[in-house]
Amino acid sequence: MNETRSEPAALVERRGHVMVITFNRPEVRNAVDGALTRAVGEALDEAADDPAVRAVVVTGAGDRAFCAGADLKAVARGEFDGDGVKPHWGFAGCVTHPISKPVIAAVNGFALGGGTEIALWADLVVAADTAVFGLPEVRRGIIAGAGGAFRIVEQLPLKVAMEILLTGRHVPADEMHRLGLVNRVVPLDEVVSAAVELAESIAGNAPLAVQASKRIARGLSETESWNRTSAETRAVMESADAKEGPRAFAEKRAPVWEGR
Repeated sequence: MNETRSEPAALVERRGHVMVITFNRPEVRNAVDGALTRAVGEALDEAADDPAVRAVVVTGAGDRAFCAGADLKAVARGEFDGDGVKPHWGFAGCVTHPISKPVIAAVNGFALGGGTEIALWADLVVAADTAVFGLPEVRRGIIAGAGGAFRIVEQLPLKVAMEILLTGRHVPADEMHRLGLVNRVVPLDEVVSAAVELAESIAGNAPLAVQASKRIARGLSETESWNRTSAETRAVMESADAKEGPRAFAEKRAPVWEGR
């Protein structure tokens, strides 16, 4: 059972034709649990079905983190297989959740691992100048299984993407802007307003044409990539290295890899 908290795991508000979804677990750097997954998934379903919503902005509460990935305590509790979590939503209720409405990620801070994978899922990214991206999973003996391993090579030059994926290094917002993953870099206190402004510029266009354009631009099937990701994830997670990585991180020491 999830821990009791008075605030909803995600906040949803309307700003004209723009829906703003805020991951609302700042005490754990907006790490994803079952409640957040359900809240985001339901909000995206609502956005998809409501013609009054023409664009969506996703962001994180607080000024430290956009999203720190999965809440490992929630994983241990089996929350992601609970009632109300639909299989087609994916991690955080979004990474395998296709909607025709454009989605802008307003990345307000730390976005390593799952946070970067959400940014890769989004159509556009506005980042705070303090934001940090990266896929550090290989440093922990696991892989970027929420779409990161294949989406990053689709969205960045191959050699650059492979370096980020295979080294697990942290990448600041200004570098991601130069590489093309981030559309705009703004001061932290302007990140949501800048994302909403961009969303409003899209929402001012003909909605059916915008949605058709997104479907054409991003409509190629990812089925094969997801099937390969699932198979590789299962194999890696059964390895000794997958157990050693998190253990070494918790014990604040360098991991000792066995390659098995």
